[in-house]
Amino acid sequence: MPHRSFQPGTLWPAIVRQTQHALQCGALRPIETFQAGIDDGGVRFLVRQVSSLARKDRYRDQGNAHQNDNAVPGNQAGADPFLPYDPDLFVADVCETHIALLNKFNVLDHHLLIVTRRFAPQDALLNLADFEALMTCMAEFDGLGFYNGGAAAGASQRHKHLQLVPLPLASEGPALPIAPLLAAARIDGAVGTVPGLAFSHAFAPLALSAAPGPVLARTALERYHTLLEAVGVRVIDVDGESQACAPYNLLVTPLGMLLVPRSAESVEGISVNTLGFAGSFFVRNEAQMRTIERLGPMAMLRQVAGLPLSSQAAPGRK
Repeated sequence: MPHRSFQPGTLWPAIVRQTQHALQCGALRPIETFQAGIDDGGVRFLVRQVSSLARKDRYRDQGNAHQNDNAVPGNQAGADPFLPYDPDLFVADVCETHIALLNKFNVLDHHLLIVTRRFAPQDALLNLADFEALMTCMAEFDGLGFYNGGAAAGASQRHKHLQLVPLPLASEGPALPIAPLLAAARIDGAVGTVPGLAFSHAFAPLALSAAPGPVLARTALERYHTLLEAVGVRVIDVDGESQACAPYNLLVTPLGMLLVPRSAESVEGISVNTLGFAGSFFVRNEAQMRTIERLGPMAMLRQVAGLPLSSQAAPGRK
């Protein structure tokens, strides 16, 4: 039986409505944080320090492991969190191949997961269906789409999923902290680089509203492959599945697509996922906040992207 997709203009109301329901029934467990800003390299990085992580830890200790964040309550630890998923977190059928769920332990409000209906590994290459699902959702509201390509890139779930968070990420400053740097990108052909990013990366402009959804998805897929090639991440075959030869982070922003290869998942115990490259970090405690202040966010990004930490502050750091 074919799956019905949501009607245009209905996704955001569905997210708001399901968020209210999930909060009331306890299915959604927001992680409370307070926020600080760190200016570094022309970007005002947002650093959110968790103030209620102990609640998540208690929930995990009761038999609901991190890998089961979106699973039906009572699922065995280590099971696929999306097969089956918790119906109280279900937002919408996106298309034949993907559904939209709320992120159970969300730090950012209205954090959406765009999940394949059937299992596919998180380190599998993104395909046209993935981009069609992402672009369908991004057409509904201003947001930042992203993908953690592998465990070393910050992925904590094995089941393939993209993510989407609303913009702005903060009440003050640019809607996307990294936007001032992306706006200065130097493009040569289809892709280019961002002068302010002193680590391996590639950037491709992408006008999200310039073409119909299917056309935009095909363009995004083509540029995704070009970005992978530009940073030297080859496509390989693993048991019949196309995968990237190395982990990477992908951001899909209103200004274009940024791809960063990864060599490490964390710096001094602080995990960095795709949102770090958007200008947003999360820390568990005061000690980790002090670590980011000491090293500098840009230096941390250079470290996880494969370049060594400098003993001196990056240019432009305040």
